[in-house]
Amino acid sequence: MTRTLSLAAAAAAALSLVAGAAVAQDFRALARQDLQAAHDELAANHPAAVVAGQASTDFRGWLDTGLRESLEMAGRAGSGDAHAYLLRYYAAGFRDSNISIYPTYEGLGPYFGTSWAGFTTGWRGGKYVVTYVKPGVRGSSVPRVGDTVVSCNATPIDEFARAKLDRWEGNLDTEAGRVSSAPYLTWNRNNPFVNGVPSVCEFQTGNRRARAINLQPVPLVAGDLEAAYRATVYTAPATPLSIETVNGRPWINVHSFADTAGWDAFESQVESQAATLRGPQGFVLDLRGAGGSGALNSAARGYGLANLIWSEAFTASRQPAAGAITYRATQGNRDWFATALGLMNADPRYAAQAPALVTQMQEIVAGFDAAIAAGQPTFQLQGRAVAADTGAPNPVQGPVVVLVDGGCSGGCLDTLDLVSKLPNVRIVGASTATDSIFIEQTTRRLPSNYAELSYGHKAWTERPRANNTAYVPAAGLTYTGDPVDETAVRAWVGTLFGG
Repeated sequence: MTRTLSLAAAAAAALSLVAGAAVAQDFRALARQDLQAAHDELAANHPAAVVAGQASTDFRGWLDTGLRESLEMAGRAGSGDAHAYLLRYYAAGFRDSNISIYPTYEGLGPYFGTSWAGFTTGWRGGKYVVTYVKPGVRGSSVPRVGDTVVSCNATPIDEFARAKLDRWEGNLDTEAGRVSSAPYLTWNRNNPFVNGVPSVCEFQTGNRRARAINLQPVPLVAGDLEAAYRATVYTAPATPLSIETVNGRPWINVHSFADTAGWDAFESQVESQAATLRGPQGFVLDLRGAGGSGALNSAARGYGLANLIWSEAFTASRQPAAGAITYRATQGNRDWFATALGLMNADPRYAAQAPALVTQMQEIVAGFDAAIAAGQPTFQLQGRAVAADTGAPNPVQGPVVVLVDGGCSGGCLDTLDLVSKLPNVRIVGASTATDSIFIEQTTRRLPSNYAELSYGHKAWTERPRANNTAYVPAAGLTYTGDPVDETAVRAWVGTLFGG
């Protein structure tokens, strides 16, 4: 995989077919309209509807059931926030990281809330634990940092969390979803479909008997919720790409796979320090919080970084084989690829730099034409085969520790698919996110003009890593301390090198 893939993805990402904008501001009606449009688009064009396997079974099981369930709640979607939440709920119900519905305007950020009780919780060791109490808030109306939440509103905490958070704020079927959504357990995020700040919760300190606390609203001051969230969930620094020296060895920070993260300067830095990175002392590759889409450019960033460190001659034979890629043969999907091909050919520089990708796109469009003409629901094309091992030596002499957490998603997981197969590499930290075998994105503007649907338009049915599978560090390589205590994290990582 080469860096030119990012050009193809950029061309593809430019395709967003916009439906007629609705002028009415009745968000209940807009929600019904958008839900139905999203359902119809997925039913007509998503590959999960026509391929075999559990991922497809899950898709088909939610497509209509989730629509009915969501439409029943549409009467409460009386605001833009409610409209956004309800559409998110429907999309999240597919349990597919590449199906999403998001606002076309600036939506609620991770630090948003309308009220809280002065504390927040995190997901620690399979429990909801109090991680932060606002300084100055004391008395019987707040728990202590370290307390475990037992129940809220007389409901066992896992049941309460499912109702409050699952699909609305994250996927509670995954460890990463538990971690990222845990701060919102007792916040009011202006979601009319769920409980806001609970009136009473039970907390347990150590092995003591649980005690009930009547929660009282605490006035919100600017910065309160951001401080609480950052004290609970690791968040990437303002400069996501950098190299520093920690405990005498290189520490490579890759906390984003976005094109806007500053890759050109960072890659130059990696190239200039390649000799040091390959030294016997080893290095740390820190991928915490490294969010990125499943698009080609995101994966290409990670593969390009690996090639700079280990050399493409060494990594080529260790890259996962693509195997067969399945396309759903519909006119809608065919039009998407044909438009992407037209954009490629309209850019002479791109066509000159990436002729192989233009040819590949031509083959895909031809495949659509042949399958549609024959009345076939799908067709397959073979992806990249495994390259022959040329016997190139491993230039990296020392051990490599790859630090991950639940923020590692999309292209970060693609990068792990390669890096995890390289010698002397250990994956450490916490469970990553999961990702779908339905990859690369089609984006459609929904009728309200307030939201866009995005979904994977082809099925990587032969991906070596199964659908919705996370990377989970092995026993002894899992970090169990405070994930936001950077000093403690770095000290722990240092122990993994011995000495």
